[in-house]
Amino acid sequence: MPLEVPTGRRLGWGLAALGMLLVSTDSLFIRLAEASSWDMAFLVALFALPIMVGLAWRLDDRATSAGIRTHARPLALIGLLLGTSQIAFIGAVNQTAVANVVTIVAAAPILAALVGWLVFGERTTRRVWIAIAITVVGVFIVVAGSFGSPTLDGDLLAMLAIAAFGVSINIWRRYPDMSVFVGLAASAAVMLAVSVWFANPTDLDSRAWLSALGMGLIFNPLGRICHASAPRYAPASEVALFTPVETVAAPIWAFLAFAERPPGQTVVGALVIIGGVLYGTLFHSSRPNAAKAFDRTPSTNVQ
Repeated sequence: MPLEVPTGRRLGWGLAALGMLLVSTDSLFIRLAEASSWDMAFLVALFALPIMVGLAWRLDDRATSAGIRTHARPLALIGLLLGTSQIAFIGAVNQTAVANVVTIVAAAPILAALVGWLVFGERTTRRVWIAIAITVVGVFIVVAGSFGSPTLDGDLLAMLAIAAFGVSINIWRRYPDMSVFVGLAASAAVMLAVSVWFANPTDLDSRAWLSALGMGLIFNPLGRICHASAPRYAPASEVALFTPVETVAAPIWAFLAFAERPPGQTVVGALVIIGGVLYGTLFHSSRPNAAKAFDRTPSTNVQ
């Protein structure tokens, strides 16, 4: 039976869901661009970096010299993790099937919950573990028989991307007063510093530039801001439960843009994944007071 959930926690869920919905368009823009992984990474970072710096300067009172010095290490770690995740994701989409990438992405709840529990001692309820198990079943349904095809390298890049992403969720949760905009600017700077040595965007056509503009200037920054803000209000394990939103949405964008119909087992797996997310958030099987355990304000740290 559904129980009352604190408003702040619902806000975290909403930000996580919206963030992943916006980020789910990444694979669409990457495919539309028909550019190399390094070119796309370079352009996305090039467009995103000034946006994040400008937002930090104009809107974020945490983006002060004192705030940056206080969180210098976690900000640097976030930059490395998210920069690595983004580059690996772009490479994965270019080297393997989008369905493979987004189903592997759905493994984020497992990694986020394990890291939160083992490293940061964050409590994860039985309900969340059951929800994670349900989403894992959905992932296996979708990816069964296709792992390693068309290329194992792409699948491994997707696993690297989601591993770095899952750890980053816990870093955001651990340091709720850390500037989201500065952290995302750091990740864009890492992407730019790495990809500049391999990219050659001058040879790209207008479609590639417009695709990179849409991804780097609008959808990806907005999605990452929403998702990076979510752990300030909800546990990392619950925020990660919304990662499979991308698993469901990305094939829809592919169908609308390229008329690619997902196979039947993908649809079945997507329904199972949605069921896991709903069970882990809206339908609480634990006692009423358990829902209040993570009703945190943005200024508190994890237990």
